[in-house]
Amino acid sequence: MHGTIAAMGERTRGYAHRIDVAADAPLVWSALTSTQSLSIWCSPRAQIDARAGGSFRATVDRVTELEAHIDQFVPERRIRLIYLPCAALPPAASAIVDDFMLDPTESGTIVRLLGSGVPAEPEWDPIFVRLRLGWERAMARLKVLVERSARGAARS
Repeated sequence: MHGTIAAMGERTRGYAHRIDVAADAPLVWSALTSTQSLSIWCSPRAQIDARAGGSFRATVDRVTELEAHIDQFVPERRIRLIYLPCAALPPAASAIVDDFMLDPTESGTIVRLLGSGVPAEPEWDPIFVRLRLGWERAMARLKVLVERSARGAARS
């Protein structure tokens, strides 16, 4: 019985988002890895040191600042963020991860975000919702920003 209780305390949940961007992968990648672009579509004070071993910092709800280590960095293909513990959040036994993957297509780029490791505990419910909805909205802004940029470049 004791093992069951421990296992229940270790459950996690995640989210998955996908957007299809009518722009080439290099343009999407630039928006994902540029502090200037991140401050437009992600969070006003977002910062990134875009490289393997680099860091990412942004606010989830414009209040809670999260910092992450970049452990996977494949230019124009993938960037994975592993979040560091945050004093403003409840304790977590799991690592919270956001994994962005780009897939070039004939008509543009598919951007997938897989979030995982969010504790399935009641105190994490509002945080989970903020993360899931926050990234959903941010990715919609990313799509708009990149497609506007692509149209502007095509007119030049």
